[in-house]
Amino acid sequence: MQGKVISNGKVGGRVALVTGGGRGIGRSIALKLASEGAHVVVNDLDAAPADEVVAEIKAMGGEAVAFPGSVTVPEFGEMFVQKAMDTYKSVDIIVNNAGYTWDNVIQKMEDEQWYAIIDCHLTAPFRILRAAQPRIRDLSRAEAAAGTGFHRKVVNISSVSGTGGNAGQSNYSAAKMGIVGLTKTLAKEWGRYKVCVNAVAFGFIRTRLTEATADSGARIDIEGRQIRVGINPDRAKDIEQTIPLGRGGTPEEAAGAVYLFCIPESDYVSGQLLVCGGGSAPG
Repeated sequence: MQGKVISNGKVGGRVALVTGGGRGIGRSIALKLASEGAHVVVNDLDAAPADEVVAEIKAMGGEAVAFPGSVTVPEFGEMFVQKAMDTYKSVDIIVNNAGYTWDNVIQKMEDEQWYAIIDCHLTAPFRILRAAQPRIRDLSRAEAAAGTGFHRKVVNISSVSGTGGNAGQSNYSAAKMGIVGLTKTLAKEWGRYKVCVNAVAFGFIRTRLTEATADSGARIDIEGRQIRVGINPDRAKDIEQTIPLGRGGTPEEAAGAVYLFCIPESDYVSGQLLVCGGGSAPG
């Protein structure tokens, strides 16, 4: 992303925490929020991509800091939120984006596969939001007493695999539907603090995880596990033919859907699920 930061943009001065922000959709979310003036805490499993995104943001004239590490570490949520408080003194936008898939039909899925995906896509967001609650509560109360304040935003990432199910993804589908339940619950719990909590369910978005490749041996390393990524080009073509818009989405388009829930125009929208899938039905 090129250009300069709009310091008085739609989220100017807000402090945004983005997990999985070093690559793919997360990178696009971090850059989009930064371009509109947010100060971004960029998490990624690996330090290098997080540092690269921070460098991009600073080159645009923005503010960002890297916080690499695995979201599945039990202490991660507390440390991540504290990093935002130590660096920028606030927590205003949280985007729970980090994730990957580790597929298998249920009779072949081992407990390790099940829990790894549940921990990443559901338990980790829960821990981050649990850690954020006392800070958001105190900030909200202080602002209310001073007659100031604004609507903070949480955007959790779901999937059409969660809303509609998908063969071979019982772990991922369960986690992604679970995050919808967490979203709707926190919308009710946190409304008193002027926090809007919503979710975006992605359809087929073109990233390194969904790249069309004939190489069935393509892998990524997730905490020592070699996870197969990519899909067969014929399968990718079949999927895109089922999408009303006729193609998969880009990371920038996916980020745009998240951005809609972060701006003041959505201040009276909470507890909602938005499908970003080119017209794909949510199931």
